[in-house]
Amino acid sequence: MPPLRRLVLGTGNPGKVEELRSLLADLPIELIPGSTLEVPPTVEEDADTLAGNARKKAAAYRAAAGLPALADDTGLEVAALDGRPGVHTARFAGPDATPDDNKRKLLDVLDGVDDRRARFRTVVALVDDAGRTRTFEGVCTGTITTAPRGDGGFGYDPLFRPDGHEQTFAEMPPDAKNEISHRRKALDALRSFLANGE
Repeated sequence: MPPLRRLVLGTGNPGKVEELRSLLADLPIELIPGSTLEVPPTVEEDADTLAGNARKKAAAYRAAAGLPALADDTGLEVAALDGRPGVHTARFAGPDATPDDNKRKLLDVLDGVDDRRARFRTVVALVDDAGRTRTFEGVCTGTITTAPRGDGGFGYDPLFRPDGHEQTFAEMPPDAKNEISHRRKALDALRSFLANGE
């Protein structure tokens, strides 16, 4: 694959844009937030898998910008819930749910549950100039806390304590979270691909 010079970040989530900027800062690529496009696409995340949603978003942003695009989808997979909410993570509490609604629902359904093992799984999709798509995956295992802790991060970060750590993602400094996160692992696989080409 020819070297990328510009890459559209296929998300409207400012927290995710900041994470992606930090994690890809050392690459010689201009990163363009999807929200800055003249007409950012509206993508319905209705695929059955994280990879399907990531591919769909990346393709939509590539079409809108005429440039290579990167998008991801992340699922929180809870052992006691048979892997749910998974692909429905962002709308666990309903189609119009806020992050706070989702966190409340997760705490409610896990009330009294001892097995609080969970993992975040991210699938990143890259659509290049030729329209070819590659996907990369990263996983971070941990546990769900019994109450929100911390003010940083976004989404379920105040409820997720990664294995081997005492702090939740929301209590960690961004650099510490980025060292171990699911998104970091997926982007490391992407970075390796970009460095080595095809």
